[in-house]
Amino acid sequence: MEKNSKRGTFTGQIGFVLAAAGSAVGLGNIWRFPYLAAKDGGGVFLLCYIVLALTFGFTLLTTEIAIGRKTAQSPLTAYKKIHPRWGFLGVLASLVPVIILPYYCSIGGWVLKYLSVFVTGGGAQAAQDTYFKGYISGTWEPIVWMMVYLLLTAAVVYSGVEKGIEKFSKVLMPILLLLVVGISVFSLTLTHTDASGVTRTGLEGLWIYLVPDFTGMTLGRFLMILMDAMGQLFFSISVAMGIMVAYGSYAKKETNLIKSINQIEIFDTLVALLAGMMIVPAVFTFTGTEAMSDGPGLMFKSLPKVFEAMGAAGGVIGALFFLMVAFAAVTSSVSVMEAIVSSIMDRFHFSRKKSTVLVTLYAILLGTVVCLGYNLLYFDLTLPNGTVAQILDIMDYISNNCLMPLVALFTCVLVGWVVKPRTIIDEVTIGGYRFRRKTLYVVTIKIVAPILLFVLLLQSFGLFRL
Repeated sequence: MEKNSKRGTFTGQIGFVLAAAGSAVGLGNIWRFPYLAAKDGGGVFLLCYIVLALTFGFTLLTTEIAIGRKTAQSPLTAYKKIHPRWGFLGVLASLVPVIILPYYCSIGGWVLKYLSVFVTGGGAQAAQDTYFKGYISGTWEPIVWMMVYLLLTAAVVYSGVEKGIEKFSKVLMPILLLLVVGISVFSLTLTHTDASGVTRTGLEGLWIYLVPDFTGMTLGRFLMILMDAMGQLFFSISVAMGIMVAYGSYAKKETNLIKSINQIEIFDTLVALLAGMMIVPAVFTFTGTEAMSDGPGLMFKSLPKVFEAMGAAGGVIGALFFLMVAFAAVTSSVSVMEAIVSSIMDRFHFSRKKSTVLVTLYAILLGTVVCLGYNLLYFDLTLPNGTVAQILDIMDYISNNCLMPLVALFTCVLVGWVVKPRTIIDEVTIGGYRFRRKTLYVVTIKIVAPILLFVLLLQSFGLFRL
């Protein structure tokens, strides 16, 4: 108990749920979810995502949180406590946040930059075609904003579990939800007539977003959408990167894990759906379906044009939007850093303050390299999945396309076939709580999830094309 108190714990179920939901609700929801939904036939993607969230996502989320609480350890040391020969899985899981943190903070710096631009009335400038590329290819400014964002993240982690992560989440998550709902409702009220006389509305954009489009749908395309939805789940619920193991280790034994996991699922899925409602109808109203193909550039290239087209209200909406994105990003980067800090604390017995300082210095160094990857260290590299990448993209590919599916697959093998699902079931039912989806959990962890993850890995390595 003494060791556990030194690590810190969430004061109750609300604090745990809001912190875990804050980790789940990040750039993956606000930035990646909408463009995938637009690219993958709107409602078809949403349907796949919701089904996977209730099965595949639920299974991985339950497993990691239960492992964390059962062992009261960070990801680096937790898996070895589950099975002595599976310590390597803890190393793999811990590598993911180590790779993600520097480039996530670089993107977080982009968000803060755009927030500052809109707050100071420079929205029209940000809407220019060359603005985003001109900014990220600069030498010093991206590094400065990355460091500001990183220090905000580090300040929360440095303060500890109760006074830092939990307190921060309890304040920010309700504000974040209000902003998301407010901007989503506003997007649906939009109307615009373009130069050719065509009038489009936000409600028409909502129809495109929500209604499945089966035009030209083939089995191969459906499987591709399914894989996109599964890949998005890693971003959305923060699994296979050690975060939920770390947060689970701070949950008290009397916490109803199943109820908490259901609440995290609902919160995360709601915000992801609302993020699409914010962005897709607005982009459709002012640019039609063309800008939907902008992919990751949707937030930094297309949306500033949308805000400019809104007129005087665009500056205010743009500032509120990037404020909301900044909140979402920081709650996630806090959890990414915490996964690393807690691993150092448990493995090397360093204090939280010392561990946080070390991780911050590392992230500054590698984050600077990421920023310079668009100017002094620029190069193009074609990845196995066919995309052309720079330093940030390479790190993203290694962590998200390779390591995360691999960690998830090994976790399924460990729990499904080595230590057996009963290990997790017994943990989540402590206190007599019912596990209503127990049969679903067992089938998914043993059979369904490993098959899907194996296919996803083959696709990521370029060995299987849909």
